[in-house]
Amino acid sequence: MITQKEILFMVQAQLAIDLNCSIDDLNGEKDNIVFVEAKENPGRRPFPRKARFFEIVSMGKSIVVSATSERLLIAKTMMQGKDRDSVFSLPIIRGLYLHYVPDVTKLNRGASPAGFSFELVNREEMAFLFEAPRFKEAIIYDISLPWQTDLAVLAKQDGEIVGVAGASKTCSKLWQIGIEVLPGYRNLGLASYLVNELNFELLKRGDIPVYDAIASNIASQRVAQRLGFYLAWVSDWRCNFEGLE
Repeated sequence: MITQKEILFMVQAQLAIDLNCSIDDLNGEKDNIVFVEAKENPGRRPFPRKARFFEIVSMGKSIVVSATSERLLIAKTMMQGKDRDSVFSLPIIRGLYLHYVPDVTKLNRGASPAGFSFELVNREEMAFLFEAPRFKEAIIYDISLPWQTDLAVLAKQDGEIVGVAGASKTCSKLWQIGIEVLPGYRNLGLASYLVNELNFELLKRGDIPVYDAIASNIASQRVAQRLGFYLAWVSDWRCNFEGLE
């Protein structure tokens, strides 16, 4: 199976492409801020960017700010000379996203919740999931997006789908994971089990699951913690520049 060192390297290599920085920039000293102009590098994950773009990322010590020229200038004016915590407390920051990857030293398959059946399906087998958009946190229903749900694990009871963990391949090695369990079936261990099954399947293929949670979503973070996921980086790209440009 893939090692923790390999996971971290591949994550940092992809972030360096996305942000137009170097791996060394991501591993800089605490409170060091690296400002780089955003570019459409080959291999960048295809998340949409507007004409004016801004993203801030930290893997625990240094900060990388990647932005178009207008916003980069504003960020430099606001952030230079400040420590990491002060930077992330600035009013332009709207809310942090937490990005988790598996900690292979803590992986545990675990028993499946009783009373349910489970099924792994590929994209060509999941057309029935689009009949009713009940699992919007797990399945991408917008077919215009440049990435789609490519793999999913289903939880069923009496033939009805009650929970789904879905994964989308956003670049050569990183897969984005989403989870949705119907209200009447929550707090039964389904979310953790479904994400974990998807996690093991992707790692077996040599790929890396990435599990995201906004900082205010405690329930989602608890799923990651129960599964032994490692908080690898934090980011915000929804920043508010109203009145500054």
